[in-house]
Amino acid sequence: MQIYPAIDIRAGKCVRLHQGDYAQETIYGEDPSAMARHWIDQGATWLHLVDLDGARAGAPVNTDAILRIVQAAGDVPCQVGGGLRSEAHIETTLAMGIRRVILGTRALDDPAWAERMTRAYPGRIVLGLDARDGMVATQGWLTASALSVEEVLRRVADWPLAAIVFTDISRDGTLKGCNVPATRAVADMSSVEVIASGGIGSVADIVAVYKAGLPGCIVGRALYDGRVSLADALAAGRGEAFGF
Repeated sequence: MQIYPAIDIRAGKCVRLHQGDYAQETIYGEDPSAMARHWIDQGATWLHLVDLDGARAGAPVNTDAILRIVQAAGDVPCQVGGGLRSEAHIETTLAMGIRRVILGTRALDDPAWAERMTRAYPGRIVLGLDARDGMVATQGWLTASALSVEEVLRRVADWPLAAIVFTDISRDGTLKGCNVPATRAVADMSSVEVIASGGIGSVADIVAVYKAGLPGCIVGRALYDGRVSLADALAAGRGEAFGF
């Protein structure tokens, strides 16, 4: 199982939000590229980047910080989301050296456009599916839509997506564990890999995702707070977490 250390960027800094609330922010570093090097030095083989300002603004904001991360990451691939709502945004981001882009709000609001993008960039686009109580949220989690998760999955069933990142917003940043049953249900309804996101607080939580047969897991606050070392997270992703 792939472990994705998360680097969330706001105002050029590495931060984490509690349940997507911009008013509940913790700053973990002034230089996101240094954080990228830190995780790579500890064995990270993928990085998950989020432009939080971009998600709220509806256009990329922290482009310079993301470019520095890509340069620092070297051969380690990065995926990025947050505010990517036009083909120009996608083209520019991929041209920076980003391996995969994550589309959320516009993909849900304008599925015809999103489908065209997945066919124009097959295997390079990830669908960000963020939900609370089974209903999808958009606009940087600020807006609840009338779409259910199941409706979205039916709509995208034949799109050539690279993956789906599924986040239960009610768990994100809480360290109370990922909503594994909901994520497994999404995976069962999808033909592409589904990456678990939101709420990882311990090695046991990562083991639960691994045991559910999911191919990837994003880990954020637990790494930054020191509750989980990246070495232990990677071991859990390999099925080597003894005692669980």
